[in-house]
Amino acid sequence: MSGEAIGIGLAAVAGLMGLWAGAREARLQLRLSRYPLHAEGVVVQEQAASDEMLTPVIEFTDRQGRPVRFRPVRFRPVAIGTGLGLDLGSHVPVVCLPEQPESARVFTRKHRTSPVVGLFGGGVLFLGSVVWVVFIR
Repeated sequence: MSGEAIGIGLAAVAGLMGLWAGAREARLQLRLSRYPLHAEGVVVQEQAASDEMLTPVIEFTDRQGRPVRFRPVRFRPVAIGTGLGLDLGSHVPVVCLPEQPESARVFTRKHRTSPVVGLFGGGVLFLGSVVWVVFIR
């Protein structure tokens, strides 16, 4: 197998995984808009063992009164510069499925749409590059 074929295969797999993850996130976002548990979260910070920097964590209380903490991937320190970062101590709207507090998401427009658009866009970009390479050969 040539290196070009391996590259095309890896790009195709990455594209399909991006589309699958985008569809999965879009489905979760639809479920969250239909059957949500709305709460107010507070942005706190904690030091994770694997991180060199402080990473934002959002804390809220579920229906049973239990505290829930979550660290969405898109709030990693590298994402702060993209406009998705949140200030320490700020209050943000949070939504989750009542039976799954781990499904929590920040309930603002930019935090709901950016992961779906990013995943779908990445998937389309990878699959588009595969189609382009195959057709220009």
